[in-house]
Amino acid sequence: MDIIIAGAGRVGFNLARTLSIGHNVTVIDRNAEALQRLQESLDILPLHGDIEDPLTYRKLIDKEVHLFIAVTDMDEANLISTLIVDDSIRVDRKFIRLRNTFFAKSSIREKLGVNEAIFPMQITSKTVETLLQYPKANNVKTFKYTNLKLVSVRASGLSEPLSLHPEGFAIVGIEREKDFFIPSMDTPIEPGDLVYLFGNEESIRQLCGRLESESPRTISRCVIFGAGDLGVAIAHTLIENGKEVKLVEKDVKLCEAADEKLEGEATAISCKYGTGTIFEEEGLENADLMIAATDNDEYNIIKCLEAREHGIRKVVAINNEMEYYNLMHTLGIVVVRGPKMSAYNAILESIYSSGVVMERKFCGGKASIFLRKIFPNSKLIDKRVKPFKRQKAGLVFLVREGELSRFDETVTMREGDVIIGFVDEEYASAMKVWIYGL
Repeated sequence: MDIIIAGAGRVGFNLARTLSIGHNVTVIDRNAEALQRLQESLDILPLHGDIEDPLTYRKLIDKEVHLFIAVTDMDEANLISTLIVDDSIRVDRKFIRLRNTFFAKSSIREKLGVNEAIFPMQITSKTVETLLQYPKANNVKTFKYTNLKLVSVRASGLSEPLSLHPEGFAIVGIEREKDFFIPSMDTPIEPGDLVYLFGNEESIRQLCGRLESESPRTISRCVIFGAGDLGVAIAHTLIENGKEVKLVEKDVKLCEAADEKLEGEATAISCKYGTGTIFEEEGLENADLMIAATDNDEYNIIKCLEAREHGIRKVVAINNEMEYYNLMHTLGIVVVRGPKMSAYNAILESIYSSGVVMERKFCGGKASIFLRKIFPNSKLIDKRVKPFKRQKAGLVFLVREGELSRFDETVTMREGDVIIGFVDEEYASAMKVWIYGL
């Protein structure tokens, strides 16, 4: 594909790094140094200029582009750039990253002909919200076309290996001492494993309570470190769910702004002169959940460790850099993708998912999920389909009328069936070929 990325920041860089393998990528930014760094490490075409200036696109006039992605930090710049490319370039699809959730409720996407509008702040806040429903879980993923869920949980409550015979769910992945693998049917869960469970949520919820012993059973009192836009967005979500919220922030102005935005429904605490004793002074150690929501991963890790030291049983760190993912898991910190990582992953999932197959990542990109539904006009209806050959490399399931079963033998497809596969990233291309080629 021919792809144009507007913005060479962290999201633009990560997208360019991934998409430049196998695609022709042009990156536009007015920061010449950022473009030079990209060009030195990636096979991309840099285009220096302001994405809001029509003259920037003069070299691309009449060029046919398969995908235009606007991912700067400025909503206005991203919106204006989509208008300009319509007049300058022939674009098949347009993706846009937006911070202001007002646009999610407006008709601006349709008016601009935008195919995908990504709201990363909202994605991160919604991920935190799922932890309220699953206090024992590390993460919860939902899917189109099925009510079954993918839930990860730390086996902190085990003192010895546990063999399971799942009913209504399946173990689809295990992260053990930084290594991820797809388990076989008889693989026992070991103490400390991060276990990925897919299936009926009630069955999974009961098992989570059995596996995980450290987190509280319910969450009522929450502390957020960081009162920037993300911290405020998370606070809004928690308040809407009836939770008691305290925000802690070094920047006095941000603290005051957060108090105004939240209209006094949360307690905003300024810690301008340090945080060494703030847990005791402000009663933060009584919280059920602590979320470190700054844009600094190192600071988030430190705050989570401090919270643990003060007795807070469930700690969550917003993850902005993938290189800290394994460290956070090793330290027993729940990891939630930050807005930039959420934008990157959501855009990639939208690009790679077609009308036929949905693709997603899990376990920090160490594994992939492929999902395909059999629609009313599908050529697969009444067709006998053979299972994925490399069954040791991945697990494939059939969801029929809400029931989950292993897809390990030839099956005659029916309308409404859902095929879903979980595979180690090393073998993702093989499963992709199989499921697309059905």
